Amino acid sequence: METVEMNSVSLKRPRSEDDVANADEVKRQKILEKSKAGNDSGQSIETVTEQPEDTKSEIIPNEESEEQEEEELEDSDEDGDPESFADMMKHGLTESDVGITKFVSSHKGFSGILKERYSDFVVHEIGKDGRVSHLDDFSVPVDDEDPSEETFTVLSDEDKQRLEELQLFKNKETSVAIEVIEDTKEKRTIIHQAVKSLFPGLETKTEDRDGKKYIIAYHAAGKKALANPRKHSWPKSRGSYCHFVLYKENKDTMDAINVLSKFLRVKPNIFSYMGTKDKRAITVQEIAVLRITAQRLAHLNKCLMNFKLGNFSYKNHPLKLGELQGNHFTVVLRNITGTDEQIEQAMHSLREIGFINYYGMQRFGTTAVPTYQIGRAILQNNWNEVMDLVLKPRPGAEKGYLVKCREEWAKTKDPAAALKKLPVKRCVEGQLLRGLLKYGMKNIISAFGIIPRNNRLMYIHSYQSYVWNNMVSKRIEEYGLRAVPGDLVLKGATAVHIEEGDVDNYTIHDVVMPLPGFDVIYPKHKIGEAYKEMLVADNLDINNMRHKIRDYSLSGAYRKIIIRPQNVNWEVVAYDDPKIPLFTTDLDKLEGKPLPVLPTDGKFRALKMEFSLPPSTYATMAIREVLKMDTSIKNQTQLNTTWLR
Repeated sequence: METVEMNSVSLKRPRSEDDVANADEVKRQKILEKSKAGNDSGQSIETVTEQPEDTKSEIIPNEESEEQEEEELEDSDEDGDPESFADMMKHGLTESDVGITKFVSSHKGFSGILKERYSDFVVHEIGKDGRVSHLDDFSVPVDDEDPSEETFTVLSDEDKQRLEELQLFKNKETSVAIEVIEDTKEKRTIIHQAVKSLFPGLETKTEDRDGKKYIIAYHAAGKKALANPRKHSWPKSRGSYCHFVLYKENKDTMDAINVLSKFLRVKPNIFSYMGTKDKRAITVQEIAVLRITAQRLAHLNKCLMNFKLGNFSYKNHPLKLGELQGNHFTVVLRNITGTDEQIEQAMHSLREIGFINYYGMQRFGTTAVPTYQIGRAILQNNWNEVMDLVLKPRPGAEKGYLVKCREEWAKTKDPAAALKKLPVKRCVEGQLLRGLLKYGMKNIISAFGIIPRNNRLMYIHSYQSYVWNNMVSKRIEEYGLRAVPGDLVLKGATAVHIEEGDVDNYTIHDVVMPLPGFDVIYPKHKIGEAYKEMLVADNLDINNMRHKIRDYSLSGAYRKIIIRPQNVNWEVVAYDDPKIPLFTTDLDKLEGKPLPVLPTDGKFRALKMEFSLPPSTYATMAIREVLKMDTSIKNQTQLNTTWLR
């Protein structure tokens, strides 16, 4: 994960003990009153939401699959009122729980609200050639092979539904007949083109029936045809992949691709990208798709909200994960309290020194069972504990159906009974329960293996991150912001120790530290021993990080301990209305929206900042360094007075 998935948080300095005590009493009263009234209203994780923006949603196809219903359940909110959510988040993690304890700057911290509106957080991908992705062109490359615009309108909604059901094998029909009204050769040609281009995997032929002409659609090559768009329909002179810029609002990358694939009636795996981007943000990134024309993609701009597609081109290669230089962030921190001097000190320090390259809070989960604990149990080969940690009841903010599922599991230890309480089967809990049903309680390893590989590896990567954060905090505490003998630096891809005579050739910005694994070396000073001690305390052997199951063998990696952002710029602006945007987006510019007019002396002040970061770094950790505040949801929900309004 190379960008931050961050919900709206108000980064405020702590109140006095009296304030907190009074606030807790008010909360208790509100919870009591609402529970008496039988209040069952929803509350999302965001502590500050801006309603008008969130009412936008993409149009979905008429046919609702089980998958779509699950997505709606996952997006729905049934976790109670704001106060009860804040109370539940008391069981979550704070930064110190995951080793995030140090700062590198000396300025005094100040308060500000991050992501009061999702449009306050904008991410532009930086490609491997150093070019920043922007949406600035809706035009479609001219291509004689493209079908006419009439292709998209010639089929009725009823025809499209029947063809989709045929394409997806949703009924027992082997073909669909479409009557040709106003029969001409040109009209028949357009219908043939429409079926083949809009419904990959279907072939067509013309038949005479009772003196009328019909276009018959049928399957070309079984179910595989849907996943493999027909090769013969693609011009040889055109690159096989259509690359485009995806501009999205308040949607993560995989959700966006799932929506696009449903509209295009193709499998999501024909899309490729270089990195996943935030949900609660505006993000701009490059996507590639196999053998879908720019014309078809551009047509989606007419029916989708929260997405725009543009900057189309044809190339002969897909995109690969990790093939990017990083991301450029534009962030607004609203209602800041810092003086101009504090802000200048903070931003100069960010530009000149940087920030500690901690793994951010989203790496470790938001509930009372951190993901690193499950990762540690996997590495210990303690599969009963893995099962218990994933399925047992836990305090904290969770959806109601998950709570019921966990309670059923604790009561019966019956996978079938617990699964019945779970309408969303694709979650980790549902997948593990299905695995236990299939393989039995005595084969937890195979049951756990049903969970997709990337999700399983997330747990052990979380444990590595937990160790790394703790060790870096110890390293900063012990040796400060200078390179010392025994530290590690990279020579190419190889890590070497800094020797006494070479120490003046390096700065803190050269120093790396290892994520534990079988293919890394450790510092030759106190911190090297600290790694061993930490793993021994967790019943792990630092010299034997190979696991019986190959997937869970950790090779390790190296990570810079300090990151200095590039292209750092900032300004303080005044504003009166918290709902107005404070800068223009790519889409605003394309649509000709003017810059917002801001007062010279407004009620509130905001810090607008821009910076570029390499992949696998967390923007929240840069913002933490500026504000000197704990970015955990637990801390912010307890400090944020918005909950009490």
